[in-house]
Amino acid sequence: MAEKGYEDEQEGPVIRDRRRIDPDTGDVRESAEAGPDDRAGAPAEPPAGGDSAELEELRTQVGERTADLQRLQAEYTNYRRRVERDRVVVQELAVAKVLADLLPVLDDIGRAREHEELTGGFKSVAESLEATVTKLGLNRFGEVGDPFDPNVHEALMHKYSDEVTEPTCVEIFQPGYTMAERVIRPARVVVAEPGGDAPAAEAAPEAADAPETAPDDSGAGPQEGQEGEVWPPEGAAGGSDAAGGAEK
Repeated sequence: MAEKGYEDEQEGPVIRDRRRIDPDTGDVRESAEAGPDDRAGAPAEPPAGGDSAELEELRTQVGERTADLQRLQAEYTNYRRRVERDRVVVQELAVAKVLADLLPVLDDIGRAREHEELTGGFKSVAESLEATVTKLGLNRFGEVGDPFDPNVHEALMHKYSDEVTEPTCVEIFQPGYTMAERVIRPARVVVAEPGGDAPAAEAAPEAADAPETAPDDSGAGPQEGQEGEVWPPEGAAGGSDAAGGAEK
């Protein structure tokens, strides 16, 4: 027993070549044995069997959650755009309402300017007010000579004239105002159309359609009826003569 143990102790050291590059060929070689450190750093093998179905289900759930997040993000983006658009519309409506309430004041300023009564401090206030409403987007329209447009003009009177070639505004009763392509108030105008003889031409057919006056047949004696006929008829006259002869 002692000899056997002595022989084991006399065995030489075991040398393992762990060089990854073969010194003879220069190629990278795979180690046949992996040490404890190598096994610890190696990636875990994918699960086999029933675990692959569970992994596929997890991937499906991740895809569904990603699609839900993308849909929510798109809805939120559309919501922000809609809120911003509605905010602008509400702001425009509020400004338009305020400007509509100021139109009577602007009409008074215009009448005072026409009568040369816009002087002194009143003139400065009026010009400041007009500049402010113009800055807010209020535009005045309606001048003599403008072509008539039923979308922005309100015709209070209508007449014919040889001086125009198309329906034209010849008189302005009240100017109109617009804001951002929105008509706040239409212009009230007098419209003239071409054709000064149009009323006479319209009256001529009416006179032609009037019924003829019947002839007065209240007088005594024979009367003419229709063309080519004599009244009373010859037969009736002969009958009267026969009656007279019988009396004789």
